[in-house]
Amino acid sequence: MEASKDILANEAEPGVNEDELRSDIIAVLRTIYDPEISVNIFDLGLIYTLDIDPEGHVEIEMTLTAPACPVAGTFPGVVEGRVAEVPGVNSVHVELVWEPPWSIDSMTDEVKLELGLL
Repeated sequence: MEASKDILANEAEPGVNEDELRSDIIAVLRTIYDPEISVNIFDLGLIYTLDIDPEGHVEIEMTLTAPACPVAGTFPGVVEGRVAEVPGVNSVHVELVWEPPWSIDSMTDEVKLELGLL
């Protein structure tokens, strides 16, 4: 049944390869750095969800390291603008969420090692 869904998605929009688009979006997210911790937002664990539909519409749920972060009002717009530039993306919506709260456990092991937490 899963294969049928993939075939239908590809028939609906043959120009959008969701796996390739996901990789391209993640690559862009890895170029955006948290302003307080010089680590990219993807490996820092600030991206909670990255959903892409067959037409290239992207939905992102992200958080920040703390609700009092000085860029809370503007940073989601920065992320939205950068992801919108990825070829194949037709629209982007970034939602800032606070649940679950971000924690050090959200970071990749590489980032923890880089910051001396491992």
